Amino acid sequence: MKNQPSSSEEKSAAAAPQKLVRLALVEDVAEMRESWRRLMDGLPGFRCVCTCANGREALKLLPVALPDVIVMDIQMPGMSGIECTLRLKQLLPNTPILILTVSADTPTVFRALEAGADGYLLKRSRPEQFQTAIQDVLTGGAPMTSEIARRVVASFRKRATERGQTAQLTPREEEVLALLSKGFANKEIADKMSVSYETVRDHLRNIYEKLHVHSRTEAVARYLQSSPSAEKNLAEE
Repeated sequence: MKNQPSSSEEKSAAAAPQKLVRLALVEDVAEMRESWRRLMDGLPGFRCVCTCANGREALKLLPVALPDVIVMDIQMPGMSGIECTLRLKQLLPNTPILILTVSADTPTVFRALEAGADGYLLKRSRPEQFQTAIQDVLTGGAPMTSEIARRVVASFRKRATERGQTAQLTPREEEVLALLSKGFANKEIADKMSVSYETVRDHLRNIYEKLHVHSRTEAVARYLQSSPSAEKNLAEE
C-alpha cells in the first residue's frame, strides 16, 4: 500500500503560492502610472514588475524585465504607444501587449492592433474587467470589439492579396489556424487537437514566422483571406 500524504503535507501543498502574473506598464502621466501600478499590485495573482514613463524606457527596460503581459498607453508624447508596440513586438514577439486608451476610437485602436497589439483596454475599466482582459490574452484571446476586429481582418486581407500567398503551412498548422479563427484559446485548441499546450504554442510560433505576422489577429486575417469559405463559416457562427 502506498504511503498517503500526511495532513501537514497536504496543507503545505495547498498553501504553495501560485505563480504571479508579471505585468509591465508604459504610461507617461506619473499620477496615472502610479494609480495603475497600485491597481495591478492589488489584484490577487498579479504583480507589476516594471513601469516605464515613455517608449524609450520601454524599449530599454522591458526586454530585460521580461513581463508576462505589457499594458501600453496609446497616447504618449514623442514615441506613441503604437510605434512602441511595433518596435517591442520585434524584441518580444511572444509577449502580449494590451493597449490602454481613454476611448475605443476605432481608427486609433485599429492602428495599434495593426502594429501588433493583442487587444485593448479602456482606462475607465473596472478592476475585474482589467483582470479578465489580462487572463484573456494570457490564454490566447484578443480583447476587442467586433467592429475593430472586422477592420483588422479587412486590412490584412487586402495586404495579403497585394503581396500574394507564399507560406506553406503543414496540415496541423492549418488546423491550429482554423480553430484560432473561430475564437478558441490556446488551451481549448490543445484539448480539441489532443496535444499539449506547448505544442500549440510551437505551432503558433511556426505560423507567425511563415506568415510574417506578429499576432493572432494578423494570422487569422491571413487565414481568412486565403480561405473565403472559412470567412463565410465564421460569419455564420
